[in-house]
Amino acid sequence: MSLEDHAEDLASDLGVDKEEVKRDLENLVNYSVPMDEAKQSLRRKYGGGSSSGGDGTPSSKAISEVTTGDSNVTVTAVVLTSGRRSIQYNGEQHVIREGELADETGKISYTAWDGFSGDLEPGQTVRLGNAGVREWDGKPELNLGDSTQPEVVDETLAIDYEVGGRASLSDLEPGDRGITVEVQVLECEQKVIDGRDGETTILSGVLGDESGRLPFTDWEPHGEIEVGASVRIEESFVREFRGAPSVNVSEFSTVTALDRTVEVAEDAPRISVHEAVDSGGLFDVELVGNVIEVRDGSGLIERCPECGRVIQNGQCRSHGTVEGEDDLRTKAILDDGTGTVTVVLGDELTAAVYGGDIDDAREHARNAMDKEVVAERIADRIVGREYVVRGSLSVDEYGANLTASTFAEADDDPATRAETLLREAEA
Repeated sequence: MSLEDHAEDLASDLGVDKEEVKRDLENLVNYSVPMDEAKQSLRRKYGGGSSSGGDGTPSSKAISEVTTGDSNVTVTAVVLTSGRRSIQYNGEQHVIREGELADETGKISYTAWDGFSGDLEPGQTVRLGNAGVREWDGKPELNLGDSTQPEVVDETLAIDYEVGGRASLSDLEPGDRGITVEVQVLECEQKVIDGRDGETTILSGVLGDESGRLPFTDWEPHGEIEVGASVRIEESFVREFRGAPSVNVSEFSTVTALDRTVEVAEDAPRISVHEAVDSGGLFDVELVGNVIEVRDGSGLIERCPECGRVIQNGQCRSHGTVEGEDDLRTKAILDDGTGTVTVVLGDELTAAVYGGDIDDAREHARNAMDKEVVAERIADRIVGREYVVRGSLSVDEYGANLTASTFAEADDDPATRAETLLREAEA
C-alpha cells in the first residue's frame, strides 16, 4: 500500500482533511518512523485522548508527566539546544529543527517540522500549545508543526541543565542535537561516497578533548578541520557508529579555529569487560584480561580484493569466486573474570605476536603444507597470558568485539591490582 493510500484510509477513519494527514504522515515516515507507528501517532493526534481537557484542548503538563500515550500537550520550558538538519522527501530538501527542552521536572527532545512558526533559541522560555507527542527510541518526543502555538514567555524556570549544548566528548550520546564541542582534530581524511545526490566528498576521522576521543564525519567539509587543529564546532549532532557516539558536522554547523590548543587525554578509560559490554559500544577503551583462546579465522587468512571481507575456499559472500589476497589477523578471547570479549588484531599487531611478517607466515604455511600452523604459533605465544588491550568496542547480536589499536602484555602486579579493586569495592 502506498503512502497516499495509507493517508486516505487514515483520513477517512478519523474524519479529517486528507492533505493534512498526508503531510504529517510524510514527515514521520521520512524521519524513519515505521508506518504502523506513524499511523498510531496520528490516530492519537487527531483522535483526542487522555492528554486533552474536557473542552478538547491539550492539557498543560510538566515535562516529566508527558508520556508516549499522550497525543497533544501544552508545555512551558526552557530551550536547551536548537540544531538544524536537512532531510529529503518527495525529491525536495527540507530543513527541520531539533534539540532539547527542560523545565523543573526534567527534559525532553523535540523536532520542529515544516510549518512550525516559532523561532526556538537556546535560553528562551517558551510555551508550546498543542505540541504533538510521539515515541522515539522508547521515549516521548515533542513534534512541533503548523498546529503548534509557540509563545515566548517572560518566566524564569529553575532548571538543572546547561543551556547551549556545550559538552565534553565523554558526555555525548547518540541522539544529541545542537551540540557544541571544543576539540583537537587527531585524524582526518577525505573520502568520496555515494550520497543521496550522487558522489559526495566528506571528511572523517577522530576528535579528542580532555575527556576522551570520538569519531566524526563532516558532511560539508570545513577548511578549519585538519589534523592538529583545535576547533570549536557549533550546531553538531550525534549519531551511533558501531555502537559508539559519532560527532556529525553539517552544512549548518559553524567551525571556528581556536587560538589555543585543546589538550587531549592520552589514556583511554580502563574498565571491566562487563562494564564495557554493558555500555553497548565504546570508541576508545582499555581492557585487561587473560587470553583464553584463539578463535578460528585467525592466522594467515584470505580477503576479497573487492570488499576486503574474509573469504573461504575462494568464495566471497558478496562477489562470488575471487582470487583472495593474503592477510594476517588474530581473533582472541579475552576474559577478566567479569565477562569475555573477542579482541581482533589487525595485520601489524598480529605480525608482532606471531614474530614475523606475511612473507614469513606464507613460508611457514608452505613448509608445513598447512595454514593452521600460523594460528597455532600465535596461540602458543598468547594464550594463558594477561594483556592490556586498547581499542574500539562494538556490541551486536553476535557478541562483543574489540578492534585493538594496542595489545601489550600486562606488567603490573596482579596482587597489587587485586588489593586496589578490593579497596574500591569497600569504598
